[in-house]
Amino acid sequence: MPRDKEFEKILQEAEDPKNIGQGSWACPANPTPSEKAKYELCEKILGFQEDNNLSDEIMTRKLHLTQVELEDILFCRISKFTLDYLMNVASKLFLPAEIKVIVESKKDTNVRTV
Repeated sequence: MPRDKEFEKILQEAEDPKNIGQGSWACPANPTPSEKAKYELCEKILGFQEDNNLSDEIMTRKLHLTQVELEDILFCRISKFTLDYLMNVASKLFLPAEIKVIVESKKDTNVRTV
């Protein structure tokens, strides 16, 4: 029975309206190139934090961000910032850094022949 009460408590917290949207956001379906780039940069920044075992406090100081700004990046809330902003944040971690844009044609896999 204690497990059921613990589960109910977690479920209530997850369903609380004030907590909706507070976790990680998925990359949108059919993302624009900008959305995809922002999402990938967020993942790189999170990976840097995890690989180097850095606390949020150290990351906020290193990046000159507030805790809320850092959470928006770490939880991939890409609609909250521009690609330019995110590139500037990433450049503080990955110096010297080079960001490349790769343009490649995608072949349509749903080709119909008549």
